[in-house]
Amino acid sequence: MSMEINIGINEQDRQEITKGLSKLLADSYTLYLKTHNYHWNVTGPQFNTLHQMFEGQYTELALAVDEIAERIRALGEPAPGSYKAFSALTSIEEEDGVPGAEEMVRELVKGQEAVARTARGAFAAADKASDEPTADLLTQRMQVHEKNAWMLRSMIA
Repeated sequence: MSMEINIGINEQDRQEITKGLSKLLADSYTLYLKTHNYHWNVTGPQFNTLHQMFEGQYTELALAVDEIAERIRALGEPAPGSYKAFSALTSIEEEDGVPGAEEMVRELVKGQEAVARTARGAFAAADKASDEPTADLLTQRMQVHEKNAWMLRSMIA
């Protein structure tokens, strides 16, 4: 028997919020995989710099996906957790091959910007329901992804 959730956010609002968070989780996990792949496979004169930068970014994403999933659970919904579910929810294109270093950076800029847009898109539902913990999480995610996109863009400017 499960207990009713009584945190001051009605079920319909909680479902709407978790829908956006589920997309954010899928985008974040897909970007994590892409970034980790590039970390393993980057080559060229910028190898060490990019290898380390990618590691910092995928490590941060690994922590973020846990926070996002736990927020979904705190709101009473199951968190998606399979490649199939993430594939259906994500806005980020997966990588088929091994692009060159500069193309990796360009792809990661697109990915970071996509996650920022997804977080921004989920914000309205959290704001409408006065869900400050989710709004705070989304704000943090936007800040991280916008900064990462800027840093990556600066590598090829």
